[in-house]
Amino acid sequence: MERPSVRSYSIRGSRITEAQRAAKDALQKVHGIEFTQQEINLSEIFPKSEKVIMEIGFGMGEATAFIARNHPNNGYIAVDVHPPGIGKLLSRIVEDDLTNIKVIEEDVHVVLQNMIPDNSLDGIHLFFPDPWPKKKHNKRRIVNEAFLALIHPKIKTGGFIHIATDWVPYAESIQEVFASSNFFTGGVIEKPDWRPVTRFEGQGIDKDHAVNDMMYTKV
Repeated sequence: MERPSVRSYSIRGSRITEAQRAAKDALQKVHGIEFTQQEINLSEIFPKSEKVIMEIGFGMGEATAFIARNHPNNGYIAVDVHPPGIGKLLSRIVEDDLTNIKVIEEDVHVVLQNMIPDNSLDGIHLFFPDPWPKKKHNKRRIVNEAFLALIHPKIKTGGFIHIATDWVPYAESIQEVFASSNFFTGGVIEKPDWRPVTRFEGQGIDKDHAVNDMMYTKV
């Protein structure tokens, strides 16, 4: 299993009690998918779903649960590495009686490399990824040429990646990466009504951060 030499995430705020961990593990057996080096069959996992969308880095799962609840005809593969957020999303799944979310606790790079078949995703959501604002850390940003090369074969032709960020320099960097690629076409869009404003996003807006939504379609 190959892992990226530079991680696009950091493990922080990951304190979790033994009771919380036990509860998370129990829920994950029902609503999660264990990492495997074999491809999974998304049609079998979501047999009734019209579309299958991957949620990358879902934080505390607030937006993921909201979107899944309002789009029951879609299936969502939610991928993250932070135990508290994973536990929270699993709790939301139970509280809202959601049957269209499956959670994978692993680095999305190795999930895409090993588990996701080509031409199987209708879309990807990447909402408020870590902007790594310090210049020396810019190389850790998830959206780069290698990331586009990784996701491109996994998305169906005509499928999309929807990105939102409240860090303008990162939005500009994302647009530059996509502009130099022949894999996707698109750009900045108006925030769609179906994407909720989360508490995290609201905190950025309160600080006068400009939020950019970007949609790119596989060509």
